[in-house]
Order: sequence, then structure tokens, then C-alpha cells
Amino acid sequence: MPYDYQPFPYTAPPGLTAPEPRHKVVIVGAGPIGVAMALELANYGVPSVVLDDNNVVSVGSRAICWSKRSLEILDRLGIGDKSVEKGVTWKVGRTFHRDKEVFNFDLLPEEGHKMPAFVNLQQYYVEEFLVRAALDNDLVDVRFKNEVVEVDQTAEAATVRIETPDGEYSLETEYLIACDGAKSPIREMMGLDFAGELFEERFLIADIEMTADTPSERWFWFEPTFHPGQSALLHKQPDNIYRIDLQLGWDADPVEEKKPEKVIPRIEKVVGHSDFKLDWVSVYTFQCRRLERFVHDRVLFVGDSAHVVSPFGARGGNGGLQDVDNLGWKLAAVLEGRADSGLLETYNTERTYGTDENILNSTRSTRFMTPADGAERLFRDQVLALAAKAPFARSWVNSGRLSVPCVYPVNGADDKALPRVSRPGAVAPDAPMGNGWLLNALGGRMVVLALGCQAPEVAGAEVLTPEITDEIRRRYMGEAEKTVYLIRPDQVIAARWPYVDRTAVEATIEAIWRGE
Repeated sequence: MPYDYQPFPYTAPPGLTAPEPRHKVVIVGAGPIGVAMALELANYGVPSVVLDDNNVVSVGSRAICWSKRSLEILDRLGIGDKSVEKGVTWKVGRTFHRDKEVFNFDLLPEEGHKMPAFVNLQQYYVEEFLVRAALDNDLVDVRFKNEVVEVDQTAEAATVRIETPDGEYSLETEYLIACDGAKSPIREMMGLDFAGELFEERFLIADIEMTADTPSERWFWFEPTFHPGQSALLHKQPDNIYRIDLQLGWDADPVEEKKPEKVIPRIEKVVGHSDFKLDWVSVYTFQCRRLERFVHDRVLFVGDSAHVVSPFGARGGNGGLQDVDNLGWKLAAVLEGRADSGLLETYNTERTYGTDENILNSTRSTRFMTPADGAERLFRDQVLALAAKAPFARSWVNSGRLSVPCVYPVNGADDKALPRVSRPGAVAPDAPMGNGWLLNALGGRMVVLALGCQAPEVAGAEVLTPEITDEIRRRYMGEAEKTVYLIRPDQVIAARWPYVDRTAVEATIEAIWRGE
């Protein structure tokens, strides 16, 4: 294998020899979402303990497509530049019907953004970068080979019982965050289950190592000649690794289909030769499901433990990082006493809203790619036939709508004459700013962004008055001479006004901390 899977060190935890004091936060799961959660909390000065039953990064590429928003979040956590440098940057996707291209798209046609539209980077690299950052952070205590086997909670705290190679111990924590994946043991221990849709379809994932000059693009085929009647996807990754997804059908035997003697002939048909090495294989089933609630008193669910979606559209890992983005500042505020626990309810409402949007898009993609016999298949086939001839129909071809952050339904003031891209509820769009980038000047606290005017000092926020570049004017001002924005700690726009109104800004900040 090109990647060298090295175990992380196990250290006997102090709780084996004496009871530990109550921790502020315990996170279960040292995958990319769990460790990102710990680093995000550390950015706010909140210490955490991360528990994982394993001591090595996940095997296989798994999540590979990291969106622009995810890269912006990873940048805050200190690994954004490293991820972009190691990954394969892309923004163009091409969709084919049989051997003819019917549709293509450019996810970031304009300049003036620090981060690219997408980077392909194997999950094991992202995990490694995050874990090493966490091991260097004094506020993060990562404990490998620590398996949570029991969870309980009261009104004041949650308690977990943990098994290690040296015995058992318990931890008490003000909040327990479950980042333990789609098969979450924490969810099972609490008797919780997903609601949603399981699709009767299976796909094969294969990572192969080969030398090729394939461009850095996303290629998707409906009914390709090399895989008749089904669909296929190709992505380029670092280290000469290529991801190939092949639709198998519901009747395919998952165990049989993972055997090399079954996989290799299929791949040979895709790439047209046998000069490759098989690196990793998996078979998965499409599903779009979530917990009814992500907040259960002292236990909070984040990432795949809270929701799962079909992989086309790259909404799984990216959605998990958006959970981290939303929860970190809110939990920190509650722990610091700036807000009461009601603020955490907005994590539940906003991220279930975002998850439902992901599920809707993923469900539509799944039904287009794997239509049921009858009306669904007729519609899909007619759209593909029409798209080959009529440009207006090409945007109807759905091979996975790629992940973008949702626009939250916030209550803040909105000057609708300003550009739509920077409306309340949206992530603040990036733009060049002097010698840096606007998003690097936002985040971590409430910011009043004053453009074309001088804003007065506002209680509970910092004021930023950058030089107005062409991109800032286009994305934030439009035709306006001046405007004022309130940006939340997660870089989401809370409100905007056509003029300076200190009282309105301060009232909006107070409402946010109250969870309104």
C-alpha cells in the first residue's frame, strides 16, 4: 500500500489508578470529525478528552472529496494549507451517457478565494494531519485503545465506562460528544435509531494504484460501455491512487464482490489495461437517514453518528465538519457561562435543517442514478436522451449535487438590496483583503464588519473595517455605498444593515446568545 499505516501510541490513562476530576468535554471517536471537534473547542480554550477504541487511522480512502467550506474549517484548525498541498485540486465535473459527454460544470468559476472548490485527499491523510495537530495541542488529550462500553447521564453530567488494555476506568464529563461513526455504539447504548430511507442498491468502491495522465476532474458515467446498464465514477487522488465506484445492483453479494478475482476484471474494463495494483475495496449500500434529534441533554451527536447520506455529492464528511463548525462556539459559550444550555438547541435546529437539505439532495441523486422501474426510470432515461441534444436539459442530469454549506434560517435583519451571496444564514464569502484573506480575519468571535463607514464600538464584538477590494464590493456591497454586517464565530452571517445601528447590533448579539 502507498500509505504507511503506523499505530499511534497508547498510554495508560490516569483514571486507572485514581478517579479523575470531571472533564468539561469527552469526545468519543478519533476519526476526522471527532479530532476536528477537539481542535475547534481548543480554539476557544476548551479542553477535551478524545477516546478511541483503535490506534491507527481508518484503512482505505473512504471520504476523499473535501469541499471549499471544509477546507476553510480545516484552515482554522491548522491543516488547511497542508491538505491543499497534499491533495488533488479540482473544480470541473464531467457527466457522460455511455461514451458521450452530456453535461459538465465548474464549481468555482471566479477568482478571489483562498481555498479551491474541492480537494481530493484520502481520509487517512486528513485523520493523520488532525491527530498530529491534536497531539501537539495541550488542550487535547487523545487516548487510543480506550473503548467506551457504557454511558449514563444525569442532569449535571454524563459518565462513561471505558475498557483499556490495562483495565477499566470511568470518566465524568459536563458534555459527551459522540463522533463514533455510522454504527455509533453510543447511539446503540442509548437506544436511539435512525429514521429515513435505505435504498436497495449496492456500489463497489475500489482504490487502485496506477500511473496515468487523467486530468484532475470528476468523471461520472451513466450506462458506460465498460459497465453496461449501470453507473460509474472516477476520481484522482494523491500518490497515483484512483477511486472507482461501480454500481452493482441489489442482488450482488457483498462478500463475493470484494474478492480480487471479481474486482480486477471489472477495473480492467474501466481503465483498459491491467497495469494497476488493487489498494482497497469496499461494498456499500445507499442510505439517507438521521437521528430525530442531535442533542440529548448531556450527550451530543456529531457527524455520521447523527446522520448518514449516500456518498454521491460528498455530503458525509463535509456535513460532519459543518456540524463541528456549528457546535464548537456554542458549546464553548455554554461552558464559559456566556450562554445557557438553550443555545445548544440551536445546534440541533440548524444542523438537522442542514442535514435534511443534504438528505434531500442525496435522495434525489440516488433516485436519478438508481431509478425504480416505471416512471422514475422513464424520466431518467428521457432526461439523458434529451440532454445529449438540448443544452437546457443538461442541468437536470443528476449524478450527485456537490456539497455546499446550507443557508440557515436565522432571524437577523436583512437588507435585501445587498448581494444574495452574503445574505443572513450564509457562510461569509471569502475575498482578498490587503495582504491576506477576509475569512482568516473572521471566526472565533462575534465580528462587526463595517464597509464604507466607521462602526462604533459594539459590546460583545470586534469591529473590522477592511479596505474594500473589488471582490468585497461585489460579494458584500453591490451598489451600496456603505453597509454593516454581523458575523457569528462560525463565520456565518447573522444580520446586515444599510447603516450603522449600534443598538440593533447589540440586540442581535444578545439574541444569539439567548438561542433566539
